[in-house]
Amino acid sequence: MEKYSYLKGVNAEYIDHLYESYLADPESVDESWRLFFEGVELGFDEAAEPPSASAAAPSPAPSPAQVQGSSGAAVPSIPQEGLPTSVPTGVGEQNLESGIAESKVGLLIQSYRELGRLLAKLSPIDDPRPDHELLRLERFNLSEADLDRKFTAGMLLGIGEATLRNIIARLRQIYCGHIGYEFTHIEDPESRTWLRDLIERSPARGAYARETRLRILQKLSESEAFENFLHTRYVGQKRFSGEGADTVISLIDCLIEKGGETGVKEIVMGMAHRGRLTVLANIFGKPPASIFAEFEGRMETGKDAGEGDVKYHMGFSSNTRTRSGADVHLSLASNPSHLEAIDPVVEGIARAKQEMLDDTDRSKVVPILIHGDASFAGQGLVYETLQLSNVEGYATGGTLHIVINNQVGFTTSPQEARSTTYATDLAMMLEIPIIHVNGDDPEAVQFVGELAMEYRQKFHRDVVIDLICYRRHGHNEGDEPSFTQPLMYKKIKGHPSPRKLYADYLVGEGVITAEDAQAMMDRLMAYLGEQQQQARENPPPPAISVFEGKWRGLHKPTPDELFRPPATAVDEKTLKSLMEQLTTVPDNFTVHPKLRKLLDQRREMVESGKGIDWGTGETLAYATLVAESTPVRLSGQDVERGTFSHRHAVLNDFETGAKYTPLQHIKGAKGRFFVHNSPLSEAGVLGFEFGYALADPYALTIWEAQFGDFANGAQVIIDQFIAAAESKWQRMSGLVLLLPHGYEGQGPEHSSARLERFLTLCGRYNMQVCNFTTPAQIFHALRRQMKRTFRKPLIVMSPKSLLRHPLAVSSLDDFSQGRFHEVLADEKVRGEQASRVLICSGKVYYELLQERDRRKADDVAILRLEQFYPWPEQILYDTLREYADAETVWVQEEPKNMGGWFFVRNRWLDGTLGERRLHYVGRSTAAAPAVGSAKAHAQEQRSLIEQAFSELRTRI
Repeated sequence: MEKYSYLKGVNAEYIDHLYESYLADPESVDESWRLFFEGVELGFDEAAEPPSASAAAPSPAPSPAQVQGSSGAAVPSIPQEGLPTSVPTGVGEQNLESGIAESKVGLLIQSYRELGRLLAKLSPIDDPRPDHELLRLERFNLSEADLDRKFTAGMLLGIGEATLRNIIARLRQIYCGHIGYEFTHIEDPESRTWLRDLIERSPARGAYARETRLRILQKLSESEAFENFLHTRYVGQKRFSGEGADTVISLIDCLIEKGGETGVKEIVMGMAHRGRLTVLANIFGKPPASIFAEFEGRMETGKDAGEGDVKYHMGFSSNTRTRSGADVHLSLASNPSHLEAIDPVVEGIARAKQEMLDDTDRSKVVPILIHGDASFAGQGLVYETLQLSNVEGYATGGTLHIVINNQVGFTTSPQEARSTTYATDLAMMLEIPIIHVNGDDPEAVQFVGELAMEYRQKFHRDVVIDLICYRRHGHNEGDEPSFTQPLMYKKIKGHPSPRKLYADYLVGEGVITAEDAQAMMDRLMAYLGEQQQQARENPPPPAISVFEGKWRGLHKPTPDELFRPPATAVDEKTLKSLMEQLTTVPDNFTVHPKLRKLLDQRREMVESGKGIDWGTGETLAYATLVAESTPVRLSGQDVERGTFSHRHAVLNDFETGAKYTPLQHIKGAKGRFFVHNSPLSEAGVLGFEFGYALADPYALTIWEAQFGDFANGAQVIIDQFIAAAESKWQRMSGLVLLLPHGYEGQGPEHSSARLERFLTLCGRYNMQVCNFTTPAQIFHALRRQMKRTFRKPLIVMSPKSLLRHPLAVSSLDDFSQGRFHEVLADEKVRGEQASRVLICSGKVYYELLQERDRRKADDVAILRLEQFYPWPEQILYDTLREYADAETVWVQEEPKNMGGWFFVRNRWLDGTLGERRLHYVGRSTAAAPAVGSAKAHAQEQRSLIEQAFSELRTRI
């Protein structure tokens, strides 16, 4: 065959790039490539005629890509066999051949590092490939005749000079066993070398101490006993068994143990339903009696427990002490059936916990996410979460990902579920280790777990563990998997469990006897029987801790408390002092000329006490909270400046580009202010912020959408977490959503934040939905979030055009003496003077106000509904009593089937307000939220404003 064909499978540009790196710094390339380049240079150096003293300096050797001579690469005048034209015989030629031979073996070693996984025995139920063309000897211009030839390249593997046969044997042991590695794509030389050295020093199977091996067997036995007990005692009930993936229990246990050794104080976990019950029982220590009571239907619930959720969605927390004596707090987040929706939530929880612990290097709190193979490959939230991992405002110092790879998704085979070789290929974008491991080899799993935690703690990057296993039963216990995977389930049916395989192995090794292994199972089954008896005779209370830890001091409110205003006013002196600081920058900082004017205007507004606009009111809310020790976190797309250029929380030096955040420099402030522009992601970022608010109820956490309709992309987070977490899982949050909303002729997508969707989710006082019309209202509402002794999500239909509307302003008295008002009354038209009362919400108020002034319609009162939910029925009733004989009209900008109309109408009819007729004015029913033409919008808007003052045609 043609010499050096082994190089032709390698990209020429890639080799040139490596060679340039080698020339600049030989240590910057992998050791095997360094050996290759040294071999090539040695060959050319020895082949050249020694120059005379007067001869010019020799030309540099051609690059390895030029030696390669592949299509498109520059080819010097070198004969086909790849050697210089004038090669002297003797030592030079021998050195050349020796150097080239060593480089061949070096490339062989590198290829095994990159591709050895292709020959690894990774699947418990399938045979590995016998060979692969990319790893055959001839690929490297080697043959069986070279097998007993010694090569110093063996030093690369730590075995010294060795025969090619022994080198290949060692490579196969490391890279083609029960573990498949992907790490050579990592560009950082330090972390790549660290991984390679640790992997290649890995002990042969059986190197673990007896104590460790018995612990592994114990965890496998606990998992199998628990699953078998459920399978036989609760026949046909859904539990989403983890059988076949039992080693996930020993893997998680390993991560906790290793984490304790490396300084971990808390582990936050997220996972879907597969294997969740056994994780709860055998990792988190949830009493089996509590789980059995849920199967028995005997679990007692309180009157305020809400709707609850199925048992395999519930969260739990506990404390554990590792064998090394470390105390580690464990948290498992509650999770809906949207499999990967929990991912960003866990990241947000972990980030909040890190900041509360002042964990600056992010080594004390570690997130662990457990995925399914089909969901990891198929669901976009996985990508969004991975993308957050190295972004400053969202980084958590590395997440440990475990993919429970059943090799099937419900009934869908891998070739139908993804376009990639591995379920984990998406993670390649991060340049992080991806490790595939056979789930039937618990000691291989143990090694991978230890490696993953060590790497995470040292380099603070994610690690993905692809635990390749199988699913003993169907998608659930009532499912028949052989309908769709008959061949797979023929193999699985007769396949021993991981515990049985490992117990037999330990018996063969003389570590335990068969009787010891059986006794271990017998004790566990007896214990589970006792727990079942307890569940039937004395059902335990729900194993849910609500107001503990960081939530201590908060409580579930009564309906009356929801309308009891806390003190949110701030004295004038403080407000003026804060605004002075917020509009002052360091002497060496150059403010953009236009922003200098804005800062001066803000200072003047507060000093004069008049005309305070929206951006100023919002900023004062943050400043007062931070000054009073409340942390504030604001994130979303372009939030530093604000989509509509109203916020400018972060200033950029006009000359140097340096950043300055005034809210981080308030004198004597006890709270911290964080503001982070987010990636162009909605679901991932909103999930993160929900998790953050969940973990730290004493921080004001805000997510702002670029436009309100962008919340559509985060609907799962809104539906499953924000709206329902309290009722399903007893998990509350004070998360704030700012959703720009209002009809300014910007088309269907940039008009509506889908107010109607949020209103349909309202129930059991689960959240607040508001549409404010004054800067003082947003000021008091944000402060109200943190001054109450309970937490509820706050959904704000925030404005766009009102940010600079000359009428949408407040006085300083509104901040220093006022409070939040669920309904704003008309201060001009009162009592019997009114023949008509218009009730509206948001921006349309100012258009109605201007139309009333134009018409001089002093008999029309205008009320503003600032809070839709909780529905302020009594406040609205008391306000309307003054207008007993007036017609009552609901006016909205949105189409009739959107906005607040149906919500208001239904609440109106169901309560005391139903005694008054309510008319409707607004757009007709529509399929899209708004028209696309600015001219058509203006016509529609003008029509509905006129209709509000004309003869009424529509009523209940």
